[in-house]
Amino acid sequence: MAEVNSTPKSDKNQIKIAALLVASIASFFTPFMSSSINIALPTIGANFAADAVLLNWVANGFLLSAAIFAVPFGRIADIYGMKKIFAYGMIIFTIASLLCALSPNTLSLIGARVLQGIGTAMIFVTGLAIITSVYPPHQRGKAIGINVASVYVGLSIGPVLGGLMTQYLGWRSLFLLMIPFGLLVIFLVYYKLHDEWAASRGERFDFVGTILYSLMLFLIMYGFASLPHRSGIIMLILGVAGLLAFIRWETRTNSPVFNVRLFKNFTFAFSSLAALINYSATFAVTLLLSFYLQYVKDLDPQMAGLILVAQPVIMAITAPMAGRMSDRFNAHKIAALGMATVTLALFTFIFLDANTPTNSIILGLAILGLGFGLFSSPNTNVIMGSVERRFYGVASATVSTMRLIGQTMSIGIATLVFALIIGRVQITPAQFPALLESIHLCFIVFTILCFMGIFASLKKDGEMKEEKN
Repeated sequence: MAEVNSTPKSDKNQIKIAALLVASIASFFTPFMSSSINIALPTIGANFAADAVLLNWVANGFLLSAAIFAVPFGRIADIYGMKKIFAYGMIIFTIASLLCALSPNTLSLIGARVLQGIGTAMIFVTGLAIITSVYPPHQRGKAIGINVASVYVGLSIGPVLGGLMTQYLGWRSLFLLMIPFGLLVIFLVYYKLHDEWAASRGERFDFVGTILYSLMLFLIMYGFASLPHRSGIIMLILGVAGLLAFIRWETRTNSPVFNVRLFKNFTFAFSSLAALINYSATFAVTLLLSFYLQYVKDLDPQMAGLILVAQPVIMAITAPMAGRMSDRFNAHKIAALGMATVTLALFTFIFLDANTPTNSIILGLAILGLGFGLFSSPNTNVIMGSVERRFYGVASATVSTMRLIGQTMSIGIATLVFALIIGRVQITPAQFPALLESIHLCFIVFTILCFMGIFASLKKDGEMKEEKN
């Protein structure tokens, strides 16, 4: 049973609002940080005279550490308390942001970014779990919709606002911006959230499983990012072997860090797979369209950013509405409709050329935003509602891990296609036909992935577990 303080009924609504507020603020600025830094990388590289390979680790180090630590901290939160881990994660993230802003060289910045990723993992795996614990099933979809909207708005607005801040205030301002937000959330957690949630209190933590999980995920994610080099292939093979060893261990231990038996629940398994597919097929869209708009269409970064903002605006409007709908109607069908809408949007981008009207691009982005909103909130609601209360931390960690692995795979697919078609050369007008070919191939792959994701979204195995409790 969860440990819950005796809270007067009059304070319940305040706790709900406070929980949603702190989780949504954190869900905005942590992905904002990860996406905005991509725009600032060229400026950081010029500042530190860093090569491209080392510079990529400023972004990849963050994603990798966040993914590796998500599941272990999800389990720790179930045992020791979600509010406690969320608060500690917020403190670590805020301190790491200050260290990033003060970094004197690339290596120190990478180290601070890894620390920032650890704090992000602690925030994401507990924020969603706290919302799920505070809100009853009939109100949960609406709350999750607002939270998911915050994630996507942060991911999508990051390149736009990050570009403006980098241009006019310098790249260090991106990290300094995080500090007041972090302090605000820490204040709200300690002074507004009076309850604690620890459904697995007293259970043992699985250190062996944690080590196997971390090594396995590192090898798979780093290996995929290193393709098509031989070292990447070797790491992927070792990572798959590590995955098999991890599954074997987790099925035999009494207190697993990740209960792999949850995947016997088709609802949980296929909805998690749908989330992985969605992020794998969509995270690189902003990167691809940014290249297209700035190189092929010859737009400046500010104008390109204004065009790209069409997607998050529609998504932010749709996600809370879709979350509310998932409380009343079949969430699987709403999520599948969202995935189908995303598939349609990605399909239209396959036909981009130098003469494609700007209005057509904006329309495609609006359809994409609509699909994002329709898919994400209901699908997350399905995942969190398909498990028992004592697995909320692990389920929340699964959502975060699917997102982070999907983001890495999406960029990895784009990087692999670019390496095969364009090669390691500077993009000049002579490479524009190859660039367009690469963009077309990426969108073909992403469209096929999302089409398969429609069927994963529809898969279910009866009523959701939490509703039975």
